[in-house]
Amino acid sequence: MDYDRRPERYINPYTDFGFKKLFGTDMNKELLISFLNALFDGKEEVKDITYLNTEHIGSLELDRKAVFDVYCENEKGEKFLVEMQKGEQEFFKDRSIYYVTFPIREQAKRGDWNYELKAVYAVSILNFVFDQRDDKYYHHEIKLMDTGTNTVFYDKLTLFYLEMPKFNKTEDELHSMFDKWLFVLKNLSSLFERPAALQERVFKKLFEAAEIARFNPTELNQYEDSLKNFRDLYSVISTAEKKGHAEGFTEGRAEGRAEGFTEGANQKAVEIAREMLAAGMPVDMIANLTKLSKNQILEL
Repeated sequence: MDYDRRPERYINPYTDFGFKKLFGTDMNKELLISFLNALFDGKEEVKDITYLNTEHIGSLELDRKAVFDVYCENEKGEKFLVEMQKGEQEFFKDRSIYYVTFPIREQAKRGDWNYELKAVYAVSILNFVFDQRDDKYYHHEIKLMDTGTNTVFYDKLTLFYLEMPKFNKTEDELHSMFDKWLFVLKNLSSLFERPAALQERVFKKLFEAAEIARFNPTELNQYEDSLKNFRDLYSVISTAEKKGHAEGFTEGRAEGRAEGFTEGANQKAVEIAREMLAAGMPVDMIANLTKLSKNQILEL
């Protein structure tokens, strides 16, 4: 397979435009259905989906707004949140739980209601590692458990976390549809032709939808803007990690205290936040990535 320096032929699915192009449109909903069924591996089957409004506002004035990448329901009325997460956040798990409350609460009915709910599934495709304990364990399936009996207590809420940096299978190792989907999501923008291992019809459609040469001028401009934002974000995160950790560690050694690391990292976070503001990034995103408060950022 070709991994070279030729111009990219296929979109980067880690960009906002790329992810929604493949998974967030009626035209390509066959791709999302195939991905979800590969994820379920026979335990559930999605036959059809309907896309829903991706923007949700809480019932109280002070509730935060939630904007999902892809939000849909299947033919049984079960809800699916599917998101691409590009950068780690301090309270990422908390955010995940908060987001699933929206498709749960919106099922409430006026008048008499017995509290019966449809299942909710949240799928987070992560471009970072959040569990350092096992570098081969990348497919997390989370349910509410009874710790005494080690059995599922409630089977209508499931959270999937896919740590993409840990997925390193080669084409020769792709035996399941799930493996194939993770491979194509991780490597799509690096490929110059469809791999022999991905000859199923759904992947033929995916590669056609992802081919940049097929975009009209508006789509091309939108993708280039999205790609620039993705690269800027990646560069900022990488710089923050390298400089923040290095300076914090050096200062910590000089002082002989852990406070040195904290102060050095915080100083670098402020510098990075200034760069993000200059690049026009939203304050919420800057706060999530730098761990600074919104007030700190607004005062810069």
